Amino acid sequence: MARLFGTDGVRGVANRDVTAELALGLSVAAAHVLADAGAFAGHRPLAVVGRDPRASGEFLTAAVVAGLASAGVDVLDVGVLPTPAVAHLTAVRGADLGVMLSASHNAMPDNGIKFFARGGHKLDDAIEDAIEQRIGEAWQRPTGADVGRVRSDEAAADDYVAHLLSALPHRLDGLHLVIDCAHGAASAVYPRVLREAGARVEVIGAEPDGLNINDGYGSTHLQRLQEAVVAARADAGLAVDGDADRCLAVDATGAVVDGDQVMAVLALSLRERGELANDTLVATVMSNLGLLLAMEREGVRVEQTAVGDRYVLERMRAGGFTLGGEQSGHVILSAHAATGDGVLTGLLLASRMAQTGRPLADLAGVMQRLPQVMVNVPDVDKARASHDARVLAAVQEAEVELAGTGRVLLRPSGTEPLVRVMVEAGAAEQAQALADRLAGVVREQLAL
Repeated sequence: MARLFGTDGVRGVANRDVTAELALGLSVAAAHVLADAGAFAGHRPLAVVGRDPRASGEFLTAAVVAGLASAGVDVLDVGVLPTPAVAHLTAVRGADLGVMLSASHNAMPDNGIKFFARGGHKLDDAIEDAIEQRIGEAWQRPTGADVGRVRSDEAAADDYVAHLLSALPHRLDGLHLVIDCAHGAASAVYPRVLREAGARVEVIGAEPDGLNINDGYGSTHLQRLQEAVVAARADAGLAVDGDADRCLAVDATGAVVDGDQVMAVLALSLRERGELANDTLVATVMSNLGLLLAMEREGVRVEQTAVGDRYVLERMRAGGFTLGGEQSGHVILSAHAATGDGVLTGLLLASRMAQTGRPLADLAGVMQRLPQVMVNVPDVDKARASHDARVLAAVQEAEVELAGTGRVLLRPSGTEPLVRVMVEAGAAEQAQALADRLAGVVREQLAL
């Protein structure tokens, strides 16, 4: 059977894949696994639970809270807040467990359940596997005073905002920003944070109704933000996704500033302040070669990981690094957050603009993105992609043609019989031609 937990919790169509019964069962199982691991020893267990504005989050939150309380865990319900806020509050409230109900950038019919361990970190794979195995097991139910108590955390939003502002190295006075909240979890806190930091802020995509999250707005749909920035003659635009764990930007001309460029700007800012540990940035193999070349030129080392924020975070924790992330805008600043925080990322990016007095386009120009083409090849035996002789020969031939001016990456999908062919080159036409040629070889050689 397929593993229930993916790289970012349990996710699927709400009320079909992610049901109230599943949410309750996962919560009870999580309480039992953590209890048996000694996480609750010597004290009454506590969990923090939050959600994004999806309509399904209302009943799923009720199910999660019911499961935890029935298993003897006290619950702080923080309501609608970004995923990184739930992670932060899990840490500062001294909770044993955090639970976020969100499907991040996915469309509204989806929802998901993400667990955080003590300190706001993601659960280890082994703990997730143990939770999955224990769903539906027979158990001894607590009664009387031993059942969990549930209360709302009225100070949650205020404390999260204060935490973000405490990370601000330079106020935003004089900046004119447009922000896109994706009709999501940051719709209330993001405008507030930037205004309290001194910026003049115009807001789009901040009217969640439970059904419109990520619908034409947010970091996966930047056209409205681009238009709004140009129309308002703003200094920049900042967009988060539905649960606000990622951030992309738009400069004053409407040009997109992606996660690689954001990381490049922040890496140099942190290094200038002596806060870039070991002068190292952690990125995935999907980051643009332009980032690697720029950081090499600037004397910043780049460590690369497999695709997925959990792999970035693992490398950061193992090496004590302070900055890492993905091209998608999922940026981790470990001095302030245990997970990606799109609101924090946007705040620090804007702070760099205010501090230097330089336009975002100028700051982001530290790196030049090489044209990058991705071709998905479905219905193939992805397991053979790494050792098929003809495929490997085709990759080598393409690399010879690039002669160090680009790169080739074949990446099997983690969830479906598909291989992603990525090519970067100095010219878009060359990248497209090589990607199409390699995709043809993969399709022919690895067909099911």
